[in-house]
Amino acid sequence: MNSGHADANSIRIAVVSSDPAFRRMINDQLSGNLEVKLQRSCDFQIFDGKVPASFLMEPACALITFEEDEELKVLSRLASRHPNMLLLALSENGSVSRAVASMQAGAHDFVARPVSADALATRLSDLLAHHRPAPHTDHMATGSIKPAAMAMAEVASNSSEIAQQDEMLKDFEGFIGKSPAMQGVYDQIIRVSASKAPVFITGESGTGKEVCAQALHARSNRGSGPFIAINCSAIPKDLMESELFGHVRGAFTGATDDRRGAAELADGGTLFLDEIGEMPLDLQAKLLRLIQTGSLRRVGGAQEISLDIRFIAATNRDPLEEVRAGRFREDLFYRMHVLPIHLPPLRERTGDIMPLAQSFLAQYAREENKSFTLFSMDAEHMLKAYRWPGNVRQLQNIIRRLTVMYDGNVVEVDHLPDLLSDDTLYDSELDQAIYNLRNVGQMMASSIEPFWLQEKQIIEGALTHFDGNISRAAAALEISPSTIYRKRMSWAQKEAV
Repeated sequence: MNSGHADANSIRIAVVSSDPAFRRMINDQLSGNLEVKLQRSCDFQIFDGKVPASFLMEPACALITFEEDEELKVLSRLASRHPNMLLLALSENGSVSRAVASMQAGAHDFVARPVSADALATRLSDLLAHHRPAPHTDHMATGSIKPAAMAMAEVASNSSEIAQQDEMLKDFEGFIGKSPAMQGVYDQIIRVSASKAPVFITGESGTGKEVCAQALHARSNRGSGPFIAINCSAIPKDLMESELFGHVRGAFTGATDDRRGAAELADGGTLFLDEIGEMPLDLQAKLLRLIQTGSLRRVGGAQEISLDIRFIAATNRDPLEEVRAGRFREDLFYRMHVLPIHLPPLRERTGDIMPLAQSFLAQYAREENKSFTLFSMDAEHMLKAYRWPGNVRQLQNIIRRLTVMYDGNVVEVDHLPDLLSDDTLYDSELDQAIYNLRNVGQMMASSIEPFWLQEKQIIEGALTHFDGNISRAAAALEISPSTIYRKRMSWAQKEAV
């Protein structure tokens, strides 16, 4: 363990554990092991309780916390206060519920104990390889004042960093949109992509669940391996087992050769099970066994085939309602629902409508050899006003249709289908809330209060207006839903003090 301050090229790692034996193992084995894997210097500091503020002020790129029930609260506080830090949670309780709790608290990955130093170093090195660290800033001594030139240089550096992040997220792994709701999705993808734990994606039809699965695969250390997608709703039930697990010659009429199924084809990569709720219950049991054991038997075969697969499932239904209705096995749900990601409908990310429409217009105008380049103000207004029950897929299909059917440079209202004009449903609640929030400063001018308290009143007012719906309140305020969660924790701490 290094005792001095880390240099700019060193990775600072705080280890928080109440287990003395584990702290010794980290100190004696992991630091050297990890430095060999990363070919970089690692500055380890090990604590048996609270991480000192002096450590957190340094450019710490990674933080490991080993949590029990009480330490889970520490994990949550660290995640909310230091969002750029890498958090790896470990626990002797390796249950699915504990893994979910740690990820919800803000951990980037979860590892069940006991775990060898080599396995832990491998997991941590994978996370560090995919983690984009926070920009480095110099911290001066307490009480000193930074020169104006230095302050201006830091502002310029931060602005440049923000611009780079903005450019990076403009087309995030196939997604288009920079709304707060989608920024939250991108953050989740970045956090969970390096893990091998199953991901469960929910969202309405047309929101981009397969795009999300592909993004998770591309950003994982399996990105060079196969990505195999299987739509459980598009395959006849009597063929689904063969499609998923494969079959041997003579297993049934028409099985003239041995055939690998989707699971075998995904070995070393990712298997995406779209609309998993459509899978028959008996096949769900066999899928559960594959996830638990990592092995399968082809239909009609006797040989056990070991596989290395990362599972991602998706559904457009409420999975808990499907469990209650008996259409989805509860044990499979909890096995798959380790890292949940919810994709918002297009009506909750209205700021992304025109960037999406413009992107589709450029793509299909090029494919169809048309000259469309932009939308008229009226056409843009109509697109924004529509509720988009079919989400991004519906928008995409409408833009493709108009580029095929019409000619011109500008998309006019007449080029859009009648259903858009018949259903110009404005979200009057959202419009009114935004209007009220824009005028909140005037209402508060006569009573100056601490900024955090004014911020609390604005956010709580939006939540009240939307009956506690955090997603809609966040959209109205143009912030991420995760920001509201973090702010609430911060308010509770301030009010306690």
